[in-house]
Amino acid sequence: MSLRLGDTAPNFKAKTSLGDIDFYEYLGDSWGILFSHPADYTPVCTTELGRTAALKDEFAKRHVKVLALSVDPVDKHLSWINDINETQHCQVEFPIIADEDKKVSELYDFIHPNASATSTVRSLVIIGPDKTVKLIITYPASTGRNFVEVLRVVDSLQLTANYSVATPANWKAGEKVIVALNVNTEDAIKKFPKGIDIVKPYLRYTPQPNIDL
Repeated sequence: MSLRLGDTAPNFKAKTSLGDIDFYEYLGDSWGILFSHPADYTPVCTTELGRTAALKDEFAKRHVKVLALSVDPVDKHLSWINDINETQHCQVEFPIIADEDKKVSELYDFIHPNASATSTVRSLVIIGPDKTVKLIITYPASTGRNFVEVLRVVDSLQLTANYSVATPANWKAGEKVIVALNVNTEDAIKKFPKGIDIVKPYLRYTPQPNIDL
């Protein structure tokens, strides 16, 4: 299966480091991040899971629930978590899926045969409360994820889901945003009372609408 933006994220049941879960029940009405790892006891993955654990409060305030996935079994996950907690100075409290039969990996297109026929690639999927896929990022095994970028993307996705705006290159929360093309300038002036900066008819900036200046 090839998963694409806008697709409904497949539901599944799986064994995890925190017990059996139903994916949709776990997410509830939250946003979700599902990210895969080639294997347990790999150095880059160890740092990534540690970083995810350290950002617990940042994910929580954005109403995001996270899950990791590896094709290794639960007992190996539990032992690896001890190493992660020790070396990364954190507490891993989110579930790590034990995808030994690779069913979840196949549902989410996490196995790329040209990279590895047996291990998952380092993919990350962001899923909205409507259970649709909002973002897919895939990294090679040698490159760790940038979790500052992951949080930035979540901020953008949540903002643009609720307001008629888009976020420009290198945007960070609190900076100006772009008025969506489907809002004409006359309506935009009414819709965004903080003001509109019209650079071109198609390029119109406005202060971020969901924060007080």
